[in-house]
Amino acid sequence: MEKMRMIEEGRNEEAREIFRKLENTRGVAELAVSRVVEKFNVVLIQEPGVLGGVEEEVQWIQRKLMRLGVIHGYDFTEELMDVAYDFEDVIDDLVLRSAAKQRRGGNWERCILVIRIHKKLEMIKSKIPHLPGAQVDVPCSSRIPKYLEEMEWSPLFSIPSQNLEDTVVSPVKEKLSALLDLMALHPNTKKAARRVLDELELLSSFLKGLELVYLDDKAVVWMEKLSDVSLSAVVVIEDFINNNQQLRKKSWMGSPFGKSKSQHDFGMKMDQIYAKIQELSISKPEKATQMQGQSREFIKSEKHIPPQQTTQDPHLASFDDDVHAMTTRLLAADKSFRVIPIMGMEGIGKTTLAKLIFHNKAVVDHFPFRAWPSTTASSSIGDSRQILLDIIKQLMNYKMRVTRGAVVSSEHEEMMKKLKAFLIDNRSLIVMDDPSNFCYWDGLLRVLADTSNRSRMIWITRKMSLPPNLKTRSDPHPLRLRADEESWALFTHALKVRIPSELQELKEKIVRICGGLPLLIVKLAEALSQKDATIEEWSRALQQLCHDQEQVWSNTLCRIYKDLSLYMRRCLFSLTLFPHDSDTPTRRLITLWVAEDLVQTEGRNEAPEDVAESCLNLLIAQGMVQLSKKKLNGNVKTVRLPDALTQYWLSKAQRARALGDHIYTRSELFPGNDMIRRLVDHLDRDDITFDHIHGGGHTSSTSLTRYYQDVFSFRSFDTRKKIEQEEEIGDFLRRCISSSCFLSLWVLDLENVYKPKLPETLGELTQLRYLGLRSTFLEKLPSSISNLRNLQTLDIKHTNIKTLPISICKLQQLRHFYLSEGYRSKLMLRPSTGSLTSLQTLCGLFVDEETPVRDGLNRLLNLRKLGLAMSSQPKAMSSQVQAVTDWILNLKHLQSLRVKSIDDNNQPWDLKLKPLTGHQNLSCIFLFGRLRNPSIVSQFPPSLIDLTLSGSELTKDPMKSLGKLPNLRSLKLFAKSYLGKSMHCSLGGFPQLRVLKLWKLDQLEDWKVEKGALQALRDLEIRYSERTPMLPEELLDRSPLLKIDVKLAQ
Repeated sequence: MEKMRMIEEGRNEEAREIFRKLENTRGVAELAVSRVVEKFNVVLIQEPGVLGGVEEEVQWIQRKLMRLGVIHGYDFTEELMDVAYDFEDVIDDLVLRSAAKQRRGGNWERCILVIRIHKKLEMIKSKIPHLPGAQVDVPCSSRIPKYLEEMEWSPLFSIPSQNLEDTVVSPVKEKLSALLDLMALHPNTKKAARRVLDELELLSSFLKGLELVYLDDKAVVWMEKLSDVSLSAVVVIEDFINNNQQLRKKSWMGSPFGKSKSQHDFGMKMDQIYAKIQELSISKPEKATQMQGQSREFIKSEKHIPPQQTTQDPHLASFDDDVHAMTTRLLAADKSFRVIPIMGMEGIGKTTLAKLIFHNKAVVDHFPFRAWPSTTASSSIGDSRQILLDIIKQLMNYKMRVTRGAVVSSEHEEMMKKLKAFLIDNRSLIVMDDPSNFCYWDGLLRVLADTSNRSRMIWITRKMSLPPNLKTRSDPHPLRLRADEESWALFTHALKVRIPSELQELKEKIVRICGGLPLLIVKLAEALSQKDATIEEWSRALQQLCHDQEQVWSNTLCRIYKDLSLYMRRCLFSLTLFPHDSDTPTRRLITLWVAEDLVQTEGRNEAPEDVAESCLNLLIAQGMVQLSKKKLNGNVKTVRLPDALTQYWLSKAQRARALGDHIYTRSELFPGNDMIRRLVDHLDRDDITFDHIHGGGHTSSTSLTRYYQDVFSFRSFDTRKKIEQEEEIGDFLRRCISSSCFLSLWVLDLENVYKPKLPETLGELTQLRYLGLRSTFLEKLPSSISNLRNLQTLDIKHTNIKTLPISICKLQQLRHFYLSEGYRSKLMLRPSTGSLTSLQTLCGLFVDEETPVRDGLNRLLNLRKLGLAMSSQPKAMSSQVQAVTDWILNLKHLQSLRVKSIDDNNQPWDLKLKPLTGHQNLSCIFLFGRLRNPSIVSQFPPSLIDLTLSGSELTKDPMKSLGKLPNLRSLKLFAKSYLGKSMHCSLGGFPQLRVLKLWKLDQLEDWKVEKGALQALRDLEIRYSERTPMLPEELLDRSPLLKIDVKLAQ
């Protein structure tokens, strides 16, 4: 009636607002009633005994709820929801009463529950008659709400399903569900929590549809607001749980007043969150949003960029890792037909890579018959027929009558028969360049699928998803942007002039502007080849290239906004907060993503770090993140955003500021206001945060509260080394904490900030998950650090911290702990001080005769990465060494192991280890010390990828044993690791070894490498101190593919 009156009065917008609110509340009521009825039915079937004495009353209420909902469509939602939540309380109490009956001494508890149940039943029965239509009695049918189905990710990148619900609302739902299941709450508090839970459940189906469409600016802002509310809800729930734990510690049952106040405050906050979520639910964006051309400038649709003609020959060194990976797939022993798609954006080098593989000697020898037909963008049957003829001619020089005009179907069938007969008996390789318009594509695949002679097809495509008929028989190879060294190698190869020494300083700028894209690298090299070799000329060419990148990167920007899921977009955009002229270590990025809840685990046994790493790999594979540096073992070391994407988002932010949309800051703001969500300090004097942080403490408490009250991430990139700078960060933290800011902080990242003076009040940041103090040269930690009970990562590597507070062992959630190895930091972990059983990373640990290993460190069995050093006290350390050895043997999840045995001068000492063959996940080993059981060298696990030995004093040639490791990519034999005079690498040995470093092996006189050994070697580095080593002729013949560096050791 109210709505009709508004419409008659011309207040249409108000009427629509009321209607949307009613519709939303109806949905929540329907969900609540359905869930309660379903819970009752489960109890009725599985535990009917719990209804003893009240069965008739409970079933009467259940029938009334069902009938009222069906008849009236939940029009009287608030009253109905109130009764539904009361009824759910009764069901929960009945289950508790049944459990108390089974316990010894549970009679008193059961008596209280019986009284409470009867009171609630009477209250519910008194409410139901007052509900509209409660007297009507008609048959009903159950209506079960639909829940969000998880999106399936393409198996292309083996990344777990992550949708909007996983990353935005699931954390809240999981915590609320656990809270309702495990904690006794006051009925009003429970109602408030359930209302939030049901409101989020109602949004799930909408989020599922939203994941599948393009989000315009308005929809993105809406999603960010929902993310912020969810984030606030998680903080509120965690605060409530922590407060209750503290209350229980004060007395066995907790302070009754304190518990009551805590629940009341929690219920009030839940009501506030419910109101915010309801408001967002009412104002949710339309699902059918189409791409807004005016809102994305040139990002309107994907464009076809024609191939760029170049006179340059393919450069193997720039694509060597890709060639190696592709040839491994092509030459695999699997007899069934396989397709190897080369996938990637325009200009990334797909065709170049295919050419390098097509003419590779091993590939030519393996495939007697090869074909690479000329393809066309046309989809006509005539063109497709010509492509098919081209394949047949190249494979078997087959000639047939060509009919002009329309294609005769018998000719097509004859061609396919001939081709099938040929392919069944002859191993073949076919390269197809973007065959999506090839009419006979499915037929060709069917013909090839019938072969079992290891025939292969290389499929070149810029699409990042596979058609259904390829998913089961393909091994995709997504082509990434080139790393810095690969980019420079390609640039110097394409350049037709010698680079003067004074222009070498432009190297970093060149590789950064090109963004690792081969098309731009070659284009720039060819342009510079035509110009004078001066800084002025080259700088102008670089500036011009910056302006010309728009078209090249437009499709990537289009895919980011159109195809990339929201949670992946948030991971990608988080890189914009880092300095634009530096690289980001993957170690730092992955732990930050986990700490900020940007990724969620799909299964219980899946570590969030693994999910984050998969996300990063996918972004790299799609050309949205550039791998800038690799580790020697081939893993990703540092990454950055391609320069063109960085410049685009910077210019967009500048235009927004010019229009007066926001204050000027490089920090991330909450949508719709000037409150800061992610605070970053880039030492930018124009940034509004600069004076607050570095202005000498003149900012008022009111100003701090305005901007920083709800900040959940603070990163500083102030790398100055000045005395006044030491005070600024600490003073800013102290003032913010005293003004009740930063209390929701999850991340405090001060890596490379020089000696920040952390306030003692740091312990008040109880929500903190990540504390990054690496390379700060800090000398001590605040004693209050033990209050950071939610801390997941503590990084004090490269600091001057000598002593750790014993109370640090109370950080039960700690997963990654990096200590400063140089200061011999000890972890005094004892049963009385606490247990860090969640630890996955423990690096920089020092073990001496006082370190509790038995009944201490040896309880840390979930470690994936362990780095420790042991002192050299022969008598006192004997039992400790044995304890450490046994502990390592029990670390079955170990992936990386670094062990040093040193004397007081940090020189190698005796090192004892037991065989590690049972460590199936161990991929990286670093051993420093004299191996007392050298047979361990022949007992490394086959999973090993990276091995470093130093001071081992081996007398027997280790190459025979190490050469059998099938996955070893990097081998470093440093000073005194081998004392023998001869070394022999056998035929077939080290099949995957890419990097070999031999340093100061002064006794080595004779090194033999048989033909067929070290076939994958690309980087050989030798450091000698006495005599110049003689290199094996087998290796000298491999130049220029093999990079050889021989130097006198310093």
